[in-house]
Amino acid sequence: MTNNNSAGLLTGKVVLITGASRGIGEAAARLFAEEGASVVLAARGVDALDTIVKEIRADGGTADAVAIDLGDRASVRAGVAKVEELHGRLDGAFNNGAVIQQPGPVDQTSDEDIDQQFAVNFRGHWTAMTAEAALMRRGGGGAIVNTSSIGSRRANPVLPAYGAMKRALNSLTESAAVTWAPEGIRVNGITPGGTATAMIDEWEAATPGVVERIGRTVPMGRMAEPREVAEVAAWLLSDRASMVTGAIVPVDGGAGA
Repeated sequence: MTNNNSAGLLTGKVVLITGASRGIGEAAARLFAEEGASVVLAARGVDALDTIVKEIRADGGTADAVAIDLGDRASVRAGVAKVEELHGRLDGAFNNGAVIQQPGPVDQTSDEDIDQQFAVNFRGHWTAMTAEAALMRRGGGGAIVNTSSIGSRRANPVLPAYGAMKRALNSLTESAAVTWAPEGIRVNGITPGGTATAMIDEWEAATPGVVERIGRTVPMGRMAEPREVAEVAAWLLSDRASMVTGAIVPVDGGAGA
């Protein structure tokens, strides 16, 4: 990794990344730092982030870790407050943290799964967005990107609660974009398709053969690498996307086309 703060896409920006301990979130943390951002990595426990933070700092980047449990509203607000304590402002937020449900059809999805999906994948993002926007507002604006899913754009019979909450997140993203645009806060979403992350590994373990099935549905013939998804988020957070808000951008190799 080569840090190039002088000419990066996100030079000078303070960016918060939730779900930063692995997968797309980890890739985003490393990429955003390379692109010149001061990154604040968030996960339920900061111990999981220590190695990533140390490696970013060793390469000349600026990185810190904060504890944020998306299922706990007080934790989310405290985490965003910690960003203000560290940097005094927030320019960008990549709300990427999520939890997967136990795969199964609608009538076999437990109440506990539904409650967890709502608490983390929808309410957690709502709480994060409002706290982030409040801090951005004091600094004159900013940009937010929410990670949704290809499963939000069509029927999702294997992960029905997950797909439902991600579809709700798309609506929230669009509503926030319209509401906050006059204040200089842009809000967009991305809908990754199959991506080579630990979450997919967990799904494969619960439903053997799912990785192969996903690969067959992608016109480009493969799943995305986490960094490929993070690249889209980086652009949306950058000033080069200055007229883009309320967009839900597919990052799926054509699988949703």
